Amino acid sequence: MAGFRALAEQVRDPDRAPSQRRQALRRCLERFAPYGHRATWHHLCSRAGISPEDREPDPELLVSALEELEEARDVWLAYEEEVAERRRREKHDGIRQPTALDDWHAATWGGRSLLPCKDPTAPPDTPLAVVLRRLIQAMERAAAPPPSVVTGNGDDSRCARDGAARTGDSARLAGTPR
Repeated sequence: MAGFRALAEQVRDPDRAPSQRRQALRRCLERFAPYGHRATWHHLCSRAGISPEDREPDPELLVSALEELEEARDVWLAYEEEVAERRRREKHDGIRQPTALDDWHAATWGGRSLLPCKDPTAPPDTPLAVVLRRLIQAMERAAAPPPSVVTGNGDDSRCARDGAARTGDSARLAGTPR
């Protein structure tokens, strides 16, 4: 089974057919899909200008979608490294009990379904990396797990309001007026 980086190389490989490159991008979502597989796929397609059903999309658009996914993954991996480093320091200092933030991190380990969508075909249009940064900041402030879907003004089709959590300020976190 190929890892994320090997699959990303397949997406960029000009010797592969567009359908194979598309499949490699979809398989990347088995390794990292912040909204869940289907919603993250729809998000990447809409942001890159690809039809989700297109079996042979423009390779340039696939690479564009991959770059957004890689940027978000880098944000998440940096966060996971920070959590690991903080826990090492705490354990060195004799703090053995995990905090609420650690409970949330353990539940979201790997970066899959961080912000599940009620309607996977209507994910937020905010870049994934921005959404993840907002989510991480909100979780660090609140030190509480996010709800599966946070609604705002009756619109519950967006994924957890673009990264807002139980902080009560979803519009500010999402950067959009409500």
